[in-house]
Amino acid sequence: MKLSHVPLALCVLLLSACDASVTIDTESPADPVPAASTQPFEPPEMQAADIPADIHEDSWARLPTVTRESLPPEDQRVFDIIVNPDSRYATGLRGPIGMWMYSPRMAEHVFPASTYLRYGADGGRDQRLTELAILTTARALDSQYEWSAHEPAARTAGLEEEIIELLRFGRPLGDAGQLPGLGERERTIIRVARELVHDPTLSAEAFVDAQTLFGETGVMDLAGLVGYYTFVNYTLKTFDVQRQPGSRLLLPTR
Repeated sequence: MKLSHVPLALCVLLLSACDASVTIDTESPADPVPAASTQPFEPPEMQAADIPADIHEDSWARLPTVTRESLPPEDQRVFDIIVNPDSRYATGLRGPIGMWMYSPRMAEHVFPASTYLRYGADGGRDQRLTELAILTTARALDSQYEWSAHEPAARTAGLEEEIIELLRFGRPLGDAGQLPGLGERERTIIRVARELVHDPTLSAEAFVDAQTLFGETGVMDLAGLVGYYTFVNYTLKTFDVQRQPGSRLLLPTR
């Protein structure tokens, strides 16, 4: 057996919110989110026995971790863009980004975009709102890996437990009531991310609310953030990237 791990910590968004207030519509009954759970959720541990036989232990994915020495000089340059002392991957490749190095040219272009979307051009993104968007996207995609990697990051960034639970169980915004921290910005981000994943197009109402709160650049960055984590999810699925045995699986199955 072989295998992989990654504390994926990738993407973000959002400029400062405008002062103007907006009215946030709740989701329609047809919104494909599950009903609230009535039982407390006990996150299970990932078991070694559950890891598929085609997974490599060094990468916890279907392909082994790429080493710098195995690459030609032009691709070593790309490797160094990702793995260096100033990078969030200073300790080495891991998780889905580790799989990117099987396409160095793609990795060279996507990695800077991932850094911008998550942290902003100057590192000034609001990480609480960024992690809110990431968790909403992970839940909408049923991405266990992304959710389990980002729930701790969201909590560290200050996202309220009540909002995390709302997202964990996919509860409709119309049933949320007055949760701590769940204001117009938060409701808009959740609605936009859910609609982008589930619906053929973003509703005009959600678009106007997002534009009013975040501006045109903010809307684009939010769409980019949701799209980026959808791309990460496709990477996870393609290479069947696994959570490391012993880690908690924080997203309940539907």
